[in-house]
Amino acid sequence: MHRDHNDQATIAEAGGKLTTALFMITALLVGFLASSTAYAERIKDLATVQGVRSNELIGYGLVVGLNGTGDSSNSSPYTISSINAMLERFGINVRSKIATMKPKNIAAVMITATLPPFARPGQKLDVTVSSMGDSKSLRGGTLLLTPLLAGNNQVYAVAQGALSVGGFTAGGNASSKTVGHPTVGRIPNGANIERAAPTTMHSGQEKITLQLNNPDFSTIKRMRDAINSNFGTDMARTIDAGTIEVWNPEADAIELIARLEQIELTTDHHAIVVMDERTGTIVMGQEVRIDTVAVAHGTISVSVTESPQVSQPNAFAGGETQTVDRTDVQVDEEEAQLVVLPRQVSLSTLVAALNAVGATPSDLIAVLQAIKAAGALHAELRVI
Repeated sequence: MHRDHNDQATIAEAGGKLTTALFMITALLVGFLASSTAYAERIKDLATVQGVRSNELIGYGLVVGLNGTGDSSNSSPYTISSINAMLERFGINVRSKIATMKPKNIAAVMITATLPPFARPGQKLDVTVSSMGDSKSLRGGTLLLTPLLAGNNQVYAVAQGALSVGGFTAGGNASSKTVGHPTVGRIPNGANIERAAPTTMHSGQEKITLQLNNPDFSTIKRMRDAINSNFGTDMARTIDAGTIEVWNPEADAIELIARLEQIELTTDHHAIVVMDERTGTIVMGQEVRIDTVAVAHGTISVSVTESPQVSQPNAFAGGETQTVDRTDVQVDEEEAQLVVLPRQVSLSTLVAALNAVGATPSDLIAVLQAIKAAGALHAELRVI
């Protein structure tokens, strides 16, 4: 009996280990399957609410206090006119001295800022100040009081303050050195909002309209189904590939939008290959696929060298000195590596195969264009 008891304990222990092993294998399989599926994204990151938008502001002003790096009177006459107009507001008339003014410590600038949605008077904005004339640097300058206007020509903010400039320039008569970009600066919290941002949204509106950042028929359908599934009713309907309308039965748009933003769904994207020929950058999405195709890449280089020589006759030969042309032509052709890419190859396999061709980024762009021309690349090529 004692032996039977030990055997039962051994069997139980072995069964427990087997159960643990099966659990670990199951967990690994689930993790593998989860990692192979597409990641879910929130509606908050995929779409915007119609009527909730930012507004761009712009203004023209003067930066003072520069250390001799301001605008010159010859290249920037509008700076002189601005100084004159500013001084006249303070009761100072310098019109007779305009011709002799040299504003080395003043620069004309453009000020830009973004007015966020639902902004209210009294809140602060960051502003960017950019030189408009031939100023060499805005470092150490102070922006004078400047109104910021929106597209409707109404003033929504007023900016003023000391600039923060990352770059600088230094030098003398013979040479100079510039580090960074000294003609653009920022003023954190440099503008006060004077007027509320316009908006067409209110809490009791009949419906909410969502607009996809990247319109897509598959994604918009999945979003509609996810919303209806989450609320348990047909609250959402699609208008087009980038627009969804969601009814607001509780007359509480804030609560509805907060719930909508947290709904998750998997997205679908177009197969696109983006190429930048200036930098040799190539970006491909996982949706890119190709048909069976053979790719060979090689480089042919031709070098032509002119080496003229002088033909000098002997002293008593009676001939004439002449120049004889000598041309050396060399043709180098690299061995091409023929690589077969199978149909419906994955992105990782495609990248490995293209790397095996031995092409540089610039040549790789030509290879991809050739595969597209052959009708084997199922993706849109975009050159930026």
